[in-house]
Amino acid sequence: MYRSRLKSPLHSTYLLAALCLSGSAWSEIANPLPALASAGMQQADTSQEYVSQQFVRLVTGLDRFFGDERDFQESNRSVFQLDLNEQMMAGGQRSTSLSGRIKLHLPSTEHRLHLLLESDPEQNTASPGAAQNQPQRMEPFRAPGEYGLALRLEESKAQVWHTSTDVGVKLHAPLEPFARTRVSLVVPMGEWRMKPAQSLFWFSQSGLGETTQVDFDRPLAERTLFRATSSATWLHQPQRFDLQQDFTVFHTLDEKRALQYQISLIGVSRPQSRLDDAVMSVLYRRQLNRRWLFFEFNPQLHFRHAQSYDMDPLLWLRLQILFGEE
Repeated sequence: MYRSRLKSPLHSTYLLAALCLSGSAWSEIANPLPALASAGMQQADTSQEYVSQQFVRLVTGLDRFFGDERDFQESNRSVFQLDLNEQMMAGGQRSTSLSGRIKLHLPSTEHRLHLLLESDPEQNTASPGAAQNQPQRMEPFRAPGEYGLALRLEESKAQVWHTSTDVGVKLHAPLEPFARTRVSLVVPMGEWRMKPAQSLFWFSQSGLGETTQVDFDRPLAERTLFRATSSATWLHQPQRFDLQQDFTVFHTLDEKRALQYQISLIGVSRPQSRLDDAVMSVLYRRQLNRRWLFFEFNPQLHFRHAQSYDMDPLLWLRLQILFGEE
């Protein structure tokens, strides 16, 4: 009897210990969420970082290859760009222009201070149609009538935000001062990337102006990018808004060749609000035998208000010299 009574508490103790151990083990098996969540988040971070890097590499690589205004404005590199443009319009009209600009980062300023020398500085205000790969307005060329010299102060965090401020003068007598400032921000949105940019500029003769631009980028394939760009520019003289909506597909053929397909809608607010021009454009850009020499072949179809929206063809040819640090 005594032995059975003693054995009963021992059995109870063993049973309790077994239940405690099995309960602990069972809790680890039945509640794997913390470990799985941690592993899942780690994997998601790795995937997101990889996708982001691939996305950024695709976007910046295309902007740099096409000599885009965005790349010139936001790159901290020293850049020399010279464009020889040939425009052929219906009826045999032809015109040629030569334009260029140089950006040099000054020593001992950690690439924050740059010296700018450019033709027609009022055209480099990030307004609609200012970018190199934008459809050209159907106007005869004219030789650059003005040249500008400016100092630029830049601040940026790689692939996140960028600010720049220019203070300069137009190089003619009397000197005409001007100032420009620009802020841009990158906002990831899953498979999309939104990039708003705000520009404010002042020229002593024409007064104030402001541009708001928003890009939405999305990769379609390994070498293909879709971009929707909305932009609006307010001008003090003449008092009006210039509006533009672009839908663009960039397709890289190989390291030296790329295509750009674009549809653009260009509007003005005065003398009355209207669609001023609708443009369909295909641009072929090729890097020639030298790394710094590019050729562009750009047929365009314009449907202008001035021509009652009848089709008006235009052929744009460009030979570009583009030197940079990379």
